[in-house]
Amino acid sequence: MRDSLGPLRQQHTRPIGEFLPVDDLLLFGLNLRSFAPGGPMESLRRWLSMGFTMGLLPLLMSCQTAETGRETAAIGSHPPARVLFVGNSFTFWRGGLAPHLETLSDAMDPPLGYQAEQVVRGGASLEVMWNQTDAQDQIASGNFDVVVLQEDLPETDIASFRKYSRKFVEAVRHAGARPILFMAWEYDRLDWISLDEIITAHQHMADQLQVEVAPVGLAWRNSKIQQPDLNMYARDAEHPSVAGMFLSLMVIEGTISGIDPVDRVPDALPIRGLQRLDGDALQFLRSIAGQSIRQWNLQPR
Repeated sequence: MRDSLGPLRQQHTRPIGEFLPVDDLLLFGLNLRSFAPGGPMESLRRWLSMGFTMGLLPLLMSCQTAETGRETAAIGSHPPARVLFVGNSFTFWRGGLAPHLETLSDAMDPPLGYQAEQVVRGGASLEVMWNQTDAQDQIASGNFDVVVLQEDLPETDIASFRKYSRKFVEAVRHAGARPILFMAWEYDRLDWISLDEIITAHQHMADQLQVEVAPVGLAWRNSKIQQPDLNMYARDAEHPSVAGMFLSLMVIEGTISGIDPVDRVPDALPIRGLQRLDGDALQFLRSIAGQSIRQWNLQPR
């Protein structure tokens, strides 16, 4: 099972016994009786117990404060990240996720420091992006920190997705960047594949390549279940509505940063069309994004 908040949250612990030599542990165990009530070491036991408790409490409080401080630092001083988006109209619809990521970044106080670019082509699969665009060159020479790879599975087939997601992930890693698969959604025009099958295909590649996935399609489903009146699709029933675009953005940024999207609440977010959604709807979508990321990351592997 992978960590639900990504590499920024991984912790490693050591067994308690590792800090004490075996001889000392045996000696301590043999003399425990002397610390019992009425024993010669009872007064020392009480003194140690009180000292331990009084000493441990500030330590625990300081640890909690330190943890909160690390979280705050992660939100407030997120290191600048150069992000490349590779995909089709699902990536560039309604102004494009790359510009919207920069807009979100600049709207936060302090700014998040994102710089984003895109290589896109309408209707393209990853196979087309690999063979017919300069995506490979951009990845190799762009000095990116993160590359978001969006497949449109209904436009292609699972075999092609497996082959070209592997090629892209290997190219991204060879360039020293971090690959993320952008899992999109199902739609009626090309209904040969269901969302469950899209999810399964991405689970397979996540396992095979040990690659992260931004579970946008899963988030769309969760939103539709909890708020069916909040339509994820535009009028063509294929591309994202304003709500679908915003939810996609929140899932992708949350996957990149490891920060819960509910914390991404700028005073104003000047994205065209976003004024159609009230504050409650925006916060609902942020919450769905965080829930969906955690749901994906907690799946058995």
